[in-house]
Amino acid sequence: MAKILGGHGSLFDQFIGEIRNADVQTDRLRFRRNLERIGELFAYEISKELEWKNGIVTTPLGEAELPVIADQPIVATILRAGLPLHQGILNYFDQADNCFISAYRMNHKKDGTFDIKVEYLSSPSVEDRTVILCDPMLATGGSMVLAYKALLRRGKPKHVHIVAAIASREGLEYCERHLPKNCTVWIGGLDEEMTAQAYIVPGLGDAGDLAYGAKE
Repeated sequence: MAKILGGHGSLFDQFIGEIRNADVQTDRLRFRRNLERIGELFAYEISKELEWKNGIVTTPLGEAELPVIADQPIVATILRAGLPLHQGILNYFDQADNCFISAYRMNHKKDGTFDIKVEYLSSPSVEDRTVILCDPMLATGGSMVLAYKALLRRGKPKHVHIVAAIASREGLEYCERHLPKNCTVWIGGLDEEMTAQAYIVPGLGDAGDLAYGAKE
């Protein structure tokens, strides 16, 4: 199941517009902060889907009953581009456990194709836990599906919320075909095109480079 937060006329659309804007992108700090704010808004919406229980808070004048999260989620990200989005989600789920996954493209220079390889996983057990797995861009969907499979090395999660600021139609459909029913895909903006090099059009460019500088 996919949920698209953009396109409804809200501050979310403003932040999506700014990370896409080539003029605004020249300010790395602002780019990272906008991804962070997008993560915060995703976290707020995802919080409505979690399990809550009755809790009691002691105030200076008495006790107040209010809902509290029954089980804190695990916030996971694909390095390095996912870090600002991850931080935004963590700002709101500030007691959450964390998971980090390193995945990269292995390019085949002769024909322009590539494979995706997961080389590193740092994670607590995800057995029967809710996981929020984020990456700014969902292009082919291959990295996200491999990251999900990597999580299974640490157990079988109860539910996984996949978060992407921008997704391609092809990537979304790939995830829907290759991820189980206990996964929800959350998207900021959905684009219809993708280049032969798997860059989303109009997209926003390389999120990792825009956040942290070009890599060799």
